[in-house]
Amino acid sequence: MANKPLDIILAEDDEDDRFFFKEAIEKVKIKTDLTMVNDGVELMEYLKNPENGKPHVVFLDLNMPRKGGIECLEEIRANKEYNDVTIVIYSTSASDNDIEETFVKGANIYIRKPNDFKILQKVISEVLSINWQYHTSGLNKEHFVLSI
Repeated sequence: MANKPLDIILAEDDEDDRFFFKEAIEKVKIKTDLTMVNDGVELMEYLKNPENGKPHVVFLDLNMPRKGGIECLEEIRANKEYNDVTIVIYSTSASDNDIEETFVKGANIYIRKPNDFKILQKVISEVLSINWQYHTSGLNKEHFVLSI
């Protein structure tokens, strides 16, 4: 797997946030293939298309038009085929309700979108470096919100 890139999907409706994420992930030392979609409807269409491979990690914004992140999270986790896909909530929200709801519904980690490019790079690198199979076996709410 060392030579095979991680397949990453970013579901984000804000064009500037997509641009900065793309720039940051290109600076990370981990090989990735990034697919970006504009909202939850596009994300679910992408995932349902058998021609697309299954992603390793989905970065999921909560507040998107047409279909929000919570709805996508529920749909993804309802499909056993995606049990091993890591779902990263990537949101501006710091609401305890959002954090609690996404934790209960099966997200792997919650990241508040950083305003600083270097911090964004560090956050992405941290998330992509985690051995998720090991990490999720002991998943608890204390480690759910990533703070850097």
